[in-house]
Parts: sequence; C-alpha cells; structure tokens
Amino acid sequence: MVAPTHLRSLQALELALRKGSFVAAGQALGITPAAVGQRVKALEDYLGLELLARGRSGLRAAPGAEAALPHLTRAFAELETAAQELELQRGQEIHLAAASDFVELWLRPRLDGFRAANPNVRFNINGEGDAPLRLGRIDCEISYGAARDAERTDLLFRDFVVPVTSPLNVERTALAAPESRLEGFPLVHLDFYKDDPAGLSWPDWVAANGVQRSAPERGLRFRRITAALDAVAADAGVTLCGLALIGDQVDRGAVGLPYPIGTGRWSEHGFQARFRADTQGRRHVQRFRQWLAEESRATRTWLAAVAGPQP
Repeated sequence: MVAPTHLRSLQALELALRKGSFVAAGQALGITPAAVGQRVKALEDYLGLELLARGRSGLRAAPGAEAALPHLTRAFAELETAAQELELQRGQEIHLAAASDFVELWLRPRLDGFRAANPNVRFNINGEGDAPLRLGRIDCEISYGAARDAERTDLLFRDFVVPVTSPLNVERTALAAPESRLEGFPLVHLDFYKDDPAGLSWPDWVAANGVQRSAPERGLRFRRITAALDAVAADAGVTLCGLALIGDQVDRGAVGLPYPIGTGRWSEHGFQARFRADTQGRRHVQRFRQWLAEESRATRTWLAAVAGPQP
C-alpha cells in the first residue's frame, strides 16, 4: 500500500502524465521540473516499478501506472474541488505579498478608497492586517521586474526615474551651473532599480546627461526607496528615484527636481500584479483586481502628463 507520505509524489505523477512534461507539471506545482522528477523517482523506487515512459508526444504512463492513472485523475480532481470549497469558507479576505515600498508609498494611501466601497473585505498584506495570516498560497503578488505571463499578470505601470532631492537642496544646487551642480554634492544611490536594463544608476545618468561628477559610483546606498527618501528629506543629498510611487510628494512640494524632467529615463521593468489562477467565484478578489487596474491607470496618466508618453 502506498503511504500517505507519498501524496506529493502521486500528485507529481498525475500532473506529469496529464500535462505531458515535467516542465508543465512543475509550473502547475510551483516547483522546478527536476523536483517533479525527483518526486516521481521516489515513488518508483518505493514501488519498484517504472511509472513513466517517454513518447514523441511527451510523457505517457508505463504499463505499471496505466491501471492506476484514471483513479489518480479522479482523486485529485475531487481533492481540488474540496480545496475550492474550503477556500470559499475563508470569506472575503485578500492576502497580498507586495514590495514594501509599493505598499507604503502607493497602495496603502489609496486602499481606504477600496475599503470604503467594499467594507466587508479584509486584507492581510505581507503578513499583517485585519485578516489573519493563513498558511497557503496568496491571492496576489505585486513586484517590480521584467514582464511575466499576461494571462495571470497585470502590468500596473512602468516608472520614470529622475534626480530628486529636498526643496532646500533644490535651491542650493540651483546656484551652480547645470553641468557642474552635482560636483561635490552627496549622491544617494538606490539599488531598487539596479537590475533594470534601462540603466537607472548615477553613473548611467551622469554619462547620458553630460554632467560633471567625479566618482559618481560613490555615496550613500540604499535598497529601499523609503530609506533613500528619508535621506533626501534630511537634506543628505540627491537620489535617482522613480516618480510613480511619489507623485503625491512631488505635487505637494515635499521633494523637488534639481534638473529638468527631460533628464529622466523610463524604466524597462515595471510594477506588476500576479493573481492566483483560481480567482473565479471570488468576486471580491476580482473587484480588487479591477480597482487596482483603475488606480494604476490614473498613475500612468499622471506620469504621462509629467514626463511625457512612454516610448
């Protein structure tokens, strides 16, 4: 008798046969193809049987698995149905995992609007909120990076990165000529964009705009946007920061631009929201997805008005 501890191996076997490859099975399970193969191999070693065979059209059941395959398919279909029924008992909760800067600077200031229109929806964001933390998959993951599959992922907006500093330092830097106003002035480096192929670092910006600045790679360095903005607010220097998350600060004059907006550059990466595939029937999640798209559209419109249309 196959032990209950082999349930994951049985699941890997059924998915690999149904989808025809370890790659497709791994995508469904959220693991690597090699991990799928290891689970199947563990089951084969336990049973002493070969369960998979490779054909021209992909994987197929070996003679040792042919009789069991229909039962496995029905069993896991029933388990999926049971899981969906249990999921509905979770109520109107939305569980998010999102970049902390996105939450603090963009999402949280807007979320009251969604809550006002949907008072029964509770949130757990990065493990905190009025909905309890629960084990299992999240409803939505919001990250900054390269585009992912369009079916489950919504591109919210790209960013426009430009030098940003405090109002006081805008006045100080304005006393010098544009090509030399950064010489000797502290640079605050923001590693949030370091993997973006658009080239959003100080050395890239200095070279692209013909500005004189010795050792543009030196200075304070932060990973978090909020930390860099704290340094800017303390008059500690100038940072390169995207405007998408700080539009309200720009509009109210909390931060300023020491150089013309035209010296900025559009990012190639963007903020994107990836939703679970099984959101059908969970109308509150669908409403949140629509609201997120509408708020993101407003941000894109603001960016286009400030920086011009994206190339």
